[in-house]
Amino acid sequence: MIELSPLSARVPVSVVVPVLNEAAHLASAVEAILHNGYDGEMQVVLAVGPSDDGTEQVAAHLADDPRVVVVPNPSGKTPDGLNAAIAAARHDLIVRMDGHAQMPRGYVALAVDALRETGAANVGGRMVPTATEPFARAVAVAMSSVWGLGGAGHRQGGTAGRAESVYLGAFRREALEDVGMYDSHYVRAQDWELNYRLREAGYLVWFVPQMQVPYTPRSTWKALARQFYLTGQWRREVITRHPDTRSARYLAAPVVAVAVIVGALVGLLGLATGSAFATAFLIAPFGYLAGVLVATATLWPRTGWRAGLRMPLVLGTMHLGWGLGFLRSAR
Repeated sequence: MIELSPLSARVPVSVVVPVLNEAAHLASAVEAILHNGYDGEMQVVLAVGPSDDGTEQVAAHLADDPRVVVVPNPSGKTPDGLNAAIAAARHDLIVRMDGHAQMPRGYVALAVDALRETGAANVGGRMVPTATEPFARAVAVAMSSVWGLGGAGHRQGGTAGRAESVYLGAFRREALEDVGMYDSHYVRAQDWELNYRLREAGYLVWFVPQMQVPYTPRSTWKALARQFYLTGQWRREVITRHPDTRSARYLAAPVVAVAVIVGALVGLLGLATGSAFATAFLIAPFGYLAGVLVATATLWPRTGWRAGLRMPLVLGTMHLGWGLGFLRSAR
């Protein structure tokens, strides 16, 4: 593991925030950062992309506070915004936050302490999906379960320790600069890809379960389907560029998608033609449906009946959307 220079107890911190169309949430997000309770010096750098909801004006008003700096992000892409914000940051400890997130009180202090104690290049925790509306509630429960997004610690939680990736993150600038910062190619999955390069270079990525940030999941089927389709596309792109990152966990969804679609098409053709062999292919989609219903029953105590009734649709959309996106790739 590459050893980094020691940190002082309350080292100055720059919080970088890529922002696009966040007029409704930006002021409260910045307020949560500035009132985080951290004893050391803090700066907030907003990288603002081309927005059509007045975000630029909100950001300019927030910059009346000398602790807030605004930089342009002409492309509007998240990795470009992060790189621009980091370049403008005064301090060598960089904390990433999103423009619609509410940073929990004490979050920065947890990050600084973890960086000091572990010697890691990046520490972070988990996103905590939170919702009350039935569909969004089903999404929130699914996303934080093994049935929805697998067993990654930054999704479900767990014990502190080495990790492949973490949610958002708090970084040592010297490590970021050493690996070339965020890769602007990755419209999505840029966090995972950056953490991969950090680990390959010999740096430590560390999961801190207490670093929890609330996340508002998608509230409509169309938005959820698009999210997971694009996520699958960009995961394929990561694997294409970094073949050693392939694993059964990432290949499961595309395999399931192919099995369900081919099984349904061949099985229906078998019913139409009277072919018992072809009809037997219906085992795949019906077997998958049975698995989704078992998962729904397992999650029911956490969802309640209104969200629970929507869970089969949510799980199916997550799995098949991700799988189809992976098969399509981002090219």
